[in-house]
Order: sequence, then C-alpha cells, then structure tokens
Amino acid sequence: MRTVDLARTAVANTFRAKLRTTLTVLALFVGAFTLTITTALGAGVSNYIETQVNAFAADDVLLVQAQTDATIAAESEGPAEWDPETSTSSSSQAGGAPLAGAQAEPLTDDDLDTIAGIDGITGIDPVRSVSTDWVSHDDGAKFEFSVNPQSAVTVADLDAGDQLDHNADDFQVVLPNDYLDALGFDTAADAVGADIVIGMTDITGAAHEVEAEVVGVSRSSLFASGAGANNALVTELASLRTAGIDGADENSVIAIAYLESGLTADELDAVTAALDDAGFSAQTIEDQLGIVTTIIAGITGVLNAFAGITGVLNAFAVVALIAAAFGIVNTLLMSVQERTREIGLMKAMGMSSARIFALFSFEAITIGVIGSLLGVGAAMLVGSGLGGALAAGPLADLEGLSLFLFEPASLVGVVLLISAIAFVSGALPASRAARQRPIESLRYE
Repeated sequence: MRTVDLARTAVANTFRAKLRTTLTVLALFVGAFTLTITTALGAGVSNYIETQVNAFAADDVLLVQAQTDATIAAESEGPAEWDPETSTSSSSQAGGAPLAGAQAEPLTDDDLDTIAGIDGITGIDPVRSVSTDWVSHDDGAKFEFSVNPQSAVTVADLDAGDQLDHNADDFQVVLPNDYLDALGFDTAADAVGADIVIGMTDITGAAHEVEAEVVGVSRSSLFASGAGANNALVTELASLRTAGIDGADENSVIAIAYLESGLTADELDAVTAALDDAGFSAQTIEDQLGIVTTIIAGITGVLNAFAGITGVLNAFAVVALIAAAFGIVNTLLMSVQERTREIGLMKAMGMSSARIFALFSFEAITIGVIGSLLGVGAAMLVGSGLGGALAAGPLADLEGLSLFLFEPASLVGVVLLISAIAFVSGALPASRAARQRPIESLRYE
C-alpha cells in the first residue's frame, strides 16, 4: 500500500467509531485552544512593551546634560486649541525631552568637547531647542503643538506612512494620531502626504510659520511625546527661534552621545562615571525607563492580572492534553481489538508490520491534527473578538496594544506539539497491531 493510500485509509478509519473519536478530539480541542490563547496573550503584551521601548530611543546612545536636581513636569493629554492669550508660551515647551532639560544649565562648546573626549564616546550631537506654538491644516483652527527634539534617536510606532528621513532637505513630520480629528483628517492614511503649518514665536516676539509634509502618523507612546521632525525641520525651527541674533539660544541643554559598539556593562559604567566626574548626568534606556516607573508598574499590574489567568489556563490545558492522550490510547486500542481480523487479512495479503504500525500512527496523528486545528481556529476567533472589545474599552488608553498576538510560528508550534502528543499516545496501540500474527488474527472471533 502506497503512503498516500495509507494516509487516506487512516483518515477514513479515524471516524469509524464517531463518538469515541469525537470525545478525544474535544479533549485535544480544549488543550489547543488554551495553549493558543495563553501563547497569544503573552506575545501580545510582550510585543506592546517591546514596541514602546524600541520607540523610545536607540540602544547605543546616552542622553547627557549638566547635573541637576530638577524633576520632569507632567504633560497634558491630547491637543488643546491654541489661544494666544492663554496657551503656554513657546519658550516653556520642552517638547518631550525625557531628562530634566528645562531646568538644567545649557551645555557650552567646552562642555560638548569634554563629553566627546571621554573614552567610549564616538560622537556627540547637541539637541537644539525646538519650541512651537501651534499647528493647523488647510487654514483651519490652530492647536497647541510640540516637537520632540530627540526625533533623531526615536523610532515612531507608525499607524500609517513612513519613518522620518533625516537626510532629506525637505521638512517632514510624523504626526501623533490624536491630532487627526482636530486637523480634519478622517483616517491616518488621509493625513500622510498632506501639508501642515507650524507656528512659532522667536525670542524677539516675532511670529513665524513653517510648512511641513506629514510623512507618517504615529500611535501614542508611553515613553516619547510630541510630533517627530526630521533634522532639516528641527534645524529650521531652532534657527528661526534665535531670530538671527548671534549667540542667542545657541547652546543646548541636552546632548546625544553616541557610544562605541559592543561596550560591556563595565565599560558603560566607566563612561557614565567619567561623565559624572566631569559634572554631567547621563542616562541609558534602562535609566529612562526608571523615570516612568509608574507606567511600568501599571503595565506590570496588567501582566500580573493576566498571569494568574494564564497559569490557570495552562494548567487546564495540561490536564486536557493528558486526558486526550489517554483517550487516544483507548480509542486506538479499541480499534485494534475490533479490527483484529482485518489486520490479519492485511498481513496475510503481504502488508508489513511497519505498514500496519504506520496506518494506526496516521490515525492517531489525524485525531491530533483535527483537534489542534479546531482549537487554534476557535482561539483565534475568540481572541480577536475579546482583544478588540478590550482595546475599545478598559485598555483603550494603551493605544497600539494587540492583547492577543497570534504569531504563525506559535500556531504551527501548537499544532505540531499536539500532533506529536497524539503520535506518542498512538504508539502503543499501533505497536500492538503491528505485532499480531496473521493466522491468530484471522481466527479471532
């Protein structure tokens, strides 16, 4: 019997005893369902945190400023309509700088030279002061607006469009998606390619307007705030703010120090210690995360809440799979007993013991594949619906969170795992069938 015929026969034989097979498939279904749900839950939350951290900054830089005891001021949520009488002046907008930049002393040219000369630092770029008043589109209403001056080291979590091109000469913006309705865009895709006008006031009090193209729309981030702007736009805004006055606001409060690749933890500690001795504060990504411990604590709380559920579900999945394994053994042992004469006839006609073993193994694998595919499919339907409901309700503030992330590799892994369990479970009945002697089997009543 050819392998294809063997597989076809195994599939047909699987449902000879429909009730027994269905009950076994149901047990496998429960195991596959719970494993898929818990795996997707862990992947979804982990992916969200990883996306937020990756959007915060590059991992080969330090953000350096003069030492200060100042703290970060809290930022308001969403764009407010700009009012020249009541809106915060442009000079006070920090643009989302994660260090206490608004309170620190500016970095002089000597400071920048000192930082650049420290072993382990390959280069340094000062973060120029970027202050804006408002943004508008198509001569519409004006809304308060800020630009993240650290756009060069951040990666936006895009909802639509592309990342900033920092080598481009034209002015580019990645617009936070909470500006879409305010500026009159129906969707994120509609905003991509549109021109917006940014208004600002220089140090003499004169007003300026700069037109920029929206190249992307970003989801809100836990660790970065303000719109993204490419280097050309940041340079233009910073230059306009000085009003062409020599020496006006030319020093930066924060500098981005680029590290040598492959630094060990001890070498990084040595760099930060040298900066500290020189009178500067430096922060890595881990340090920045320490600043937002309340946010991390909130995420951890969500994780802990789901961890308990996940643990219960995983335990339930293990019990279901153990029960299913015994079910497969029982189903196939009964099948071997009921088909004893049939096995004897197949052997008498020249079918080898290996083929008999393969036939019953195929039956076990068929049960495993059916149960796992049904479980995975049901988990995807339930997870997608539940995740969408939670994203629109209790988890609405965690924009971009896909609570259940169904990764193809994980789904295939669940199917293969359960199929392997089914194969192992079917090994004993298949072996018993393969060992039967044709004459005794044909005499079996």
